[in-house]
Amino acid sequence: MKPSRPNSSKQGSGNRGSGKQGHSRTEPHRPKAAKRAQAKRPTTVGTVSRLPGRSAQTVSSDSLGRKPAPSQPDNPRSGERLQKVLAAAGIASRRECEQRMLEGRVEVDGRVVTLLGTKVDRACQEIRVDGEVLPKPKRIYYAVHKPTGVVCTARDPAGRPRVIDMLPAGAGRVFNVGRLDIHSEGLILVTNDGALADQLTHPRYGIEKTYEIQVRGQPDRAVLNQLRQGVHLAEGLARVVSVRIKKRHKNTTALEMVLAEGRNREVRRLFARVGHKVQRLVRVAVGPIRLGEMPRGAVRKLSPQEVARLRQAVAAGGKKIPSRSRKRPSSGCAAAPKRHKRDAAKGKAAVDKRAKRGRKPVSAGHGSRKSAARAGASRPPGARQQGRRVTRQGAGP
Repeated sequence: MKPSRPNSSKQGSGNRGSGKQGHSRTEPHRPKAAKRAQAKRPTTVGTVSRLPGRSAQTVSSDSLGRKPAPSQPDNPRSGERLQKVLAAAGIASRRECEQRMLEGRVEVDGRVVTLLGTKVDRACQEIRVDGEVLPKPKRIYYAVHKPTGVVCTARDPAGRPRVIDMLPAGAGRVFNVGRLDIHSEGLILVTNDGALADQLTHPRYGIEKTYEIQVRGQPDRAVLNQLRQGVHLAEGLARVVSVRIKKRHKNTTALEMVLAEGRNREVRRLFARVGHKVQRLVRVAVGPIRLGEMPRGAVRKLSPQEVARLRQAVAAGGKKIPSRSRKRPSSGCAAAPKRHKRDAAKGKAAVDKRAKRGRKPVSAGHGSRKSAARAGASRPPGARQQGRRVTRQGAGP
């Protein structure tokens, strides 16, 4: 009898007839409910999904539980960021404007914009917030004499008095151009022109700020030179444009200092590093705008001429290219006096050296080889050789 072989075709044959699939060794066992859910789940390719037994149709992102793709204007790379434009218009703070954008409450040219950082051109685009057209703000510029005890911040949790609270009602959303600490006083500019404010505070444009300072002690010339050359702070090397002593008292000194940059408490930290504590600090000028006779707490509007002078100072400062390396003179004329002094010193040393050796000094114009050859040519024949013999004889041991 032939040995019976296992019939592999019988395995799973009943399953085929009944419509069930046999389980392979590599495929894990899944319950029937999971298979039904997998069969009913749509397979999405892009935005087109195919359901079993149905034709292809478009499925929106909301039906799949996803957020819609943020929309943006046609030209998103030009202009200014939308949340910054809204904040500058006085709608709300920048963070609150971003929240309104995410909520879909901002429209640009009739389209809802939810993408943060979208750039718009306010001059040629229509912006709406909650259906209302964004009004174009009127640029305002104020000069404030900040007294001590007032802070330069837009929001203070401690409830201290702020510089923007000193402005007249209806000024809208404004911000300070630079800052003064709570213990300092003097001139501070307030505006809603963000571009000009950034230019006035950026070190690249070199807008100078002038301060009148009273320090403890008697700083000498070495201290002032150290301030001009630079003092190392935590952010790096900081140097003043100019500093001079106005008046000396018994225990204090009054100075005037000019800075072209604005770091946090820079004046106080500079004098602390050189060993003198600042007792009083008053800013008297920002670029071409001076404090003048304004009393403490006074506020005044800048005239159009003063604003134009500020813009001229920015334009002039932006063209300057700072260079710490010293420029060498392009022509030899500037270096001629030093060369003449050097040659005169060498000539004097040569004369002294020849005098020590007992020789006759060489007169002017006879120090080079050409002049010596000319002198030798004017002598009679044999005089030069005879002179050499005499010199050799006299120079013996």
